[in-house]
Amino acid sequence: MHTGMLWFDNDPRTTLNLKIQKAMEYYRKKHGKIPTLCLINPAMMEKEQKQLEVDKLTVRSYRPVMPGHFWIGVEDQK
Repeated sequence: MHTGMLWFDNDPRTTLNLKIQKAMEYYRKKHGKIPTLCLINPAMMEKEQKQLEVDKLTVRSYRPVMPGHFWIGVEDQK
């Protein structure tokens, strides 16, 4: 993903899934597309987890993304 939207949510009372769902909904309303990929800091993932899926959205750990931030968009076609 070369282009995406950066979303910030560091509320400790909100679950990771809910944060991602909020970012997905905002992205869909703003861009008119359903996002397919979200990159987050590895510290935000469960231990030893590298990837997960939330409502057909692939969530991957990516070290350059700062904790509390979500880089969300449409995955580039290979």
